[in-house]
Amino acid sequence: MQSEKHALMDGRLHVYRRENSRFWQCSTYLGRRNHRESTKEESLALAKEFARDWYMERYAEERRRRRGLPLFSTLDANAANEDVADRRRKPRPTGPTFREAADAFTKETTVITEGERSDRYMTQKDTHIRVHLMPFFGEKALSEINAGLIQDYRVHRATSRKDSKTGAVKRPSRSTLHQEMVTLRQILKTANRKGWLAALPDMSAPYKKSGKISHRAWFSPAEYKQLYEASRERAKNPKKERWRTAGENLHDYILFAVNTGLRPDEALRVEFRDVDIVTDESTGERILEIAVRGKRGTGYCKSMPGAVQPFKRLKERNKGQPTDRLFPSFQRELFNTLLAELDLRTDREGQRRTAYSLRHTYICMRLMEGADIYQIAKNCRTSVEMIENFYASHIKNTLDASAINVRKPKRSPSKIKDEENPKPQTRAKSRKSRLA
Repeated sequence: MQSEKHALMDGRLHVYRRENSRFWQCSTYLGRRNHRESTKEESLALAKEFARDWYMERYAEERRRRRGLPLFSTLDANAANEDVADRRRKPRPTGPTFREAADAFTKETTVITEGERSDRYMTQKDTHIRVHLMPFFGEKALSEINAGLIQDYRVHRATSRKDSKTGAVKRPSRSTLHQEMVTLRQILKTANRKGWLAALPDMSAPYKKSGKISHRAWFSPAEYKQLYEASRERAKNPKKERWRTAGENLHDYILFAVNTGLRPDEALRVEFRDVDIVTDESTGERILEIAVRGKRGTGYCKSMPGAVQPFKRLKERNKGQPTDRLFPSFQRELFNTLLAELDLRTDREGQRRTAYSLRHTYICMRLMEGADIYQIAKNCRTSVEMIENFYASHIKNTLDASAINVRKPKRSPSKIKDEENPKPQTRAKSRKSRLA
């Protein structure tokens, strides 16, 4: 609440004093933003004098900013302990703020990524900016954002949130913080392209070793057998009759995913017209040829023979039309319930198993059967490097013992001695043979 307020400079400058405060404040609106400063004066006359000088400094800096000229240093509102008499303040960087750069980034991505990025991707970027980045960086000038401030943000994110019940600190996951840093880097790159930022600051995380590469959560052959037998039993004998269709669809989804290696989002986009049952020329087996549409664009997948029957059952059960989807939705709750009942919710390293684990199971099983890693990468629309790092590293079948356990033939000590000190008659024979 403001108890007293005075307008100066034809209403462009305001001097006011809040309730329960002995100092006068001044404010103005320039460059599409509000500027405020404490005069540190109890006298109204001295406060007005300070406010006029302060306004002229802000006005001059705004004009230079519009012309692209170097900016003057401004007064730091936090320098309360310095000498008030000569009105010295710590210099504060000025110029375009992080908020302006974030607005520019949002406008650019909305237009440029039209059709290239999903709505979920754009929503995620908006959440990063609105919930986390803007409260911390919002009003800071871009020239203030350096490696130290970015590290302060990491510390802030790791310590600011607390559990409402226990009071314990809730740290964001590594991937969550990484995604926020990606958004921050994209905003700073936008500012750099517009000439608002001379160079990007160092955003690498200090004190961090190279993270170990851990394998993705998957189902071993024995665990996979447990899962599909449990899902088959749930499909045949549901706890409630109205859940029968959901159980049958989940069972077919598990078999379909493990025999095709599709990502969860790719499987949910597949329509009946995208799938053909064909006879493979090289093996003579009946398989599915699938036109896949996902995060890597359009690609193709050739399934294992085990995917044919689930596809037929889905088409017959749902009376699928060409434009209908095989899986209108994923029964996530039922899937998690099955995992909990089988004690398969996490692997031995504590990693949670999700629908993605079915794709990982496909890749691991193909490697265990000796399939070519390049062909797996093509069929799964990923890279050989990704498979080597996250799948092949822990599959023992990819190691060739005959190539690893190579031994050089050992020579007996007597043979080595004879080779180093040949007998005299042997030398004579060799000399005659050379003369001959």
